[in-house]
Amino acid sequence: MNELKDYSLAEAADSRSELTIPRELAGLRIDQALARMFPEHSRSRLQTWLRDGLILVDGRSPDAKHKIWGGEHLLVETVPLPQERAEQAEAIPLQIVFEDAALLVIDKPAGLVVHPGSGNWSGTLLNALLHHVPELAGVPRAGIVHRLDKDTSGLLVVAKTLEAQTDLIRQLQARTVKRHYLALVHGEVLRPGEVDAPIARHPVQRTKMAVVGGGRPALTRYVVREQLGKVTLVECRLETGRTHQIRVHMAHVGHPLVGDAVYGVRRPLDPLIDVFPRQALHAFRLGLVHPASGDVVEWFSPLPDDFSALLQSLGGSFRP
Repeated sequence: MNELKDYSLAEAADSRSELTIPRELAGLRIDQALARMFPEHSRSRLQTWLRDGLILVDGRSPDAKHKIWGGEHLLVETVPLPQERAEQAEAIPLQIVFEDAALLVIDKPAGLVVHPGSGNWSGTLLNALLHHVPELAGVPRAGIVHRLDKDTSGLLVVAKTLEAQTDLIRQLQARTVKRHYLALVHGEVLRPGEVDAPIARHPVQRTKMAVVGGGRPALTRYVVREQLGKVTLVECRLETGRTHQIRVHMAHVGHPLVGDAVYGVRRPLDPLIDVFPRQALHAFRLGLVHPASGDVVEWFSPLPDDFSALLQSLGGSFRP
């Protein structure tokens, strides 16, 4: 039997393993020997462990080109990649607006990322959902069917079963889910309107979205709720659900959201407005057909404290 097959770190995540390098690997570089000993791990991962000092040969941290002679003592401190921790249950508090056997409606606070991704592999809504309802591990994306940006607050529906998720996705595709947002935008908006403009990744700034010919169809309707001098409170209704849709569309028509560091106004305007730390966007109304009962159901969320305080400081009185 090949001696190399006795070595495996496949089950050794977050552990300390002590091994002896087989003599048949004498003359190889340490990175080559590790690749032979642990084929279940990519070379890039093994090289990262080497670079981070997680692999010691006879008590020393070698570089990748270090030659081995066989028989050396090998110490490996294995750690999983961040994305391997992504879909783990975490005890994160949730503000639950509604829950039954099919649905969970969450009032998401600003600052909470919905789904794990680059830079946010833990501490997300998905992690919280898996802790609250462990069975969601068997539903794609833990039942999440639509998202809110990290710094957008408000209502978000989660499917607790595969059947409910399929039904909600179909409702979203049919544009029958009612998603209403309150947005505080720069400038004076005088009348209701709509923005029917396709959205795609920005052709130059790849971390942004933009109105781009040939992009995915996107439609936002809005009405004026309160005029407050330099800014206007508008209610936006999404007919489609593109990434950053309201933020991109309102900026496109000359009314970027207050506090939007990506699509907003960069020059100082008003001390009360400039200090707001996030985009002033709140998903306050959500309506849909319940997947199990067939009833039309609807939920409302009050403005969060920071948004409410901003409106009050500007002399606003509107309440959803």
